Amino acid sequence: MTYAETDPKPPFRPGLLIKRILFLALPVFVLIGSVGGFVAMGALKPAPEEKAEIIEALPVLTTVAQSEPVSIKVKGQGEVKARSEVMLASEISGRVAYVSPKFLAGGQFERGETLVRLESREYELGIVQAEAAVAQAHTALLQEISEGQIASQGAEQLGLDQVSDLTLRHPQRAQAEAQLASAQARLDDTRLQLSRTRIVAPFTGRVREKTVNIGAYVSPGARLGEIYASDVVDIAIALTDSDLANLGLGIGFSETQAVKGPPVTLSATVAGEPHTWSGRITRTDSGFDPETRVLFAYVEVRDPYGKGADNGTPLATGLFVDAEIDGRTLADSVVLPRTALRGKDNVYVAREDDTLEIRPVEVAFSERERLILTSGIGAGERVVTSPVRAASDGMKIKPVDRLETAFAADASAAEE
Repeated sequence: MTYAETDPKPPFRPGLLIKRILFLALPVFVLIGSVGGFVAMGALKPAPEEKAEIIEALPVLTTVAQSEPVSIKVKGQGEVKARSEVMLASEISGRVAYVSPKFLAGGQFERGETLVRLESREYELGIVQAEAAVAQAHTALLQEISEGQIASQGAEQLGLDQVSDLTLRHPQRAQAEAQLASAQARLDDTRLQLSRTRIVAPFTGRVREKTVNIGAYVSPGARLGEIYASDVVDIAIALTDSDLANLGLGIGFSETQAVKGPPVTLSATVAGEPHTWSGRITRTDSGFDPETRVLFAYVEVRDPYGKGADNGTPLATGLFVDAEIDGRTLADSVVLPRTALRGKDNVYVAREDDTLEIRPVEVAFSERERLILTSGIGAGERVVTSPVRAASDGMKIKPVDRLETAFAADASAAEE
């Protein structure tokens, strides 16, 4: 018996085939229907209404330009320095025998006071010896003069017309005169050395530093201390070329009786309290500094520890001060807030039609709070003082009194 006879082929079933085709194609039909429905809904959706783009005006703060005469003030800074400052040193050797109680750091002294004195006994003895040598040389000279007179009289009595200088003691007298001059010079030198045992103040001033005490042995050139004069102090103020123009000063200026320098007000905080002092520019350098490109002007203050002090507070050396210098007066100038300046020489002008104009101006002077112009803006024009991003000529602006109010109004309108 064969295999074909034992396992016959199953019969063909069309219904089963149709069920299998429908089972596989149904998801495809569902996906195609969904996409078609979405496309149909999109096609039937009404088109959105088109709105015209409205350019909102930018709220800005403005101020009205005012014309008024302005006195320019040039500001600077500098350090107070004594005009005369010297280091005391010994010119001779010796042991320190005396130190003035005023000769200490911060002490004050008068001109001619003895600050330090060296032991002088050695030099006093030298003067005695030198005086004795002068007396001896003077006696020897008188003797030679006498002998020369005797020789001259003897020659006359003998009727001699030609007598040698040696016989008349002329060379001997010249030698005696030279010895007397030498002895006198040694005496003067010894007296000079004795005077150098006293170190005397060359001016009225104060002691910055003391480096010697009683009993110390010093040699020539030894440093004893440092002093400075208190009659006048100087403050060097750096000025630019525009500062010089505003002050009316030139290179190499020097004050005279006919031409005075501009007044200066100096200020600083001392012991937690503000103080001011008055001075004036008396001179300027003869050239610009090659590194900083500035010219230094020197402010002079007289008697800074006395009449020049501020209610007893002196203008002490080493103090760093702010300086305000009186400059020229501008009769026709326009004053604006400092915030109106854009860049170096531009301002934003609010036109009558509420548009912005970028206008170049000539800046005469600017301070922390205000701006002084000499051209570009007329009195009565409105100038923008608030920040403006991406400013351009002709852009729409809305001048307001307060930006906060304008922004609040814009926010309310946007919500509605």
